[in-house]
Amino acid sequence: MRQGDWTVAETLFTEALDVSNVNDAAHRGMSESLWQKGHREEAIAHLEKAVQLSAGDPKHMQRLGRMYLEVGRVDEAARQCQIALDSDREWAALWALWGDCQVARNEKDEALSAYHRALSLQPDYPYVQLRTAEIYHQQKRYDRLLATLDRLREDTEVVGDVDEAIRPGAADLLRGIAMRELGRTEESVQYFIASAQKNPEDATSRLQLASIAVETGQPEIAQTWLAQAMRLDPSATRNAGWNVETWLAVPPGMVQPDNLPIQSSPPIIAAQPDASRPWLQ
Repeated sequence: MRQGDWTVAETLFTEALDVSNVNDAAHRGMSESLWQKGHREEAIAHLEKAVQLSAGDPKHMQRLGRMYLEVGRVDEAARQCQIALDSDREWAALWALWGDCQVARNEKDEALSAYHRALSLQPDYPYVQLRTAEIYHQQKRYDRLLATLDRLREDTEVVGDVDEAIRPGAADLLRGIAMRELGRTEESVQYFIASAQKNPEDATSRLQLASIAVETGQPEIAQTWLAQAMRLDPSATRNAGWNVETWLAVPPGMVQPDNLPIQSSPPIIAAQPDASRPWLQ
């Protein structure tokens, strides 16, 4: 929904609440409208009211937990999720949220258990499959990462508003990282190029390609990818350890690189609203 549509929706929900302030659906709708416009605290207040009026509807609680998590209120998010799970243990989105809460607490094994439970309930769940693959990446379990993404149907829609949005190319980026770590360089290049094509605004895949070009003795190609990455995200490019001035100023073929291989430490999917993490729409 476009910004103007959310403004219209807010007007309609305001009118509904003027008629009856005890309508949990109207409070939920108002919450979503405010959230989309960036009014986080007001949105949360309306959704808290919706939870209260509905006597703890798990769908309201799941969404409230997601909002809490995205503003950094991890314990409150986990509490909402626990209460909702007491009412409904068969909804995959609740287990996805529980996994995200455990990631925020750095409890990766607990998070994996939750994600596996979500996938047992809903096997085609791209958000959870990518979250699971990300943990395997962090644990350097690259075979498990690839096996998880082999089952990913990239045309499957993320379920409504219950999860964070995933940027195009995230799966290919993870596959490329895994292939590179496993020494399968040619395949990793194919995946990084696919990721770059699917997400023209992402610098990470281009930095990976630049690093591979350095390792394989192709400085001209490295300069091309580095220039693209620098244009998209100068901060990320410099933070990755590149001496940008040297690389982009020296004529091709005369560069003597001392750059280390690029690592992909930022998570592929991360909690909003941290704008420094480029994985969310």
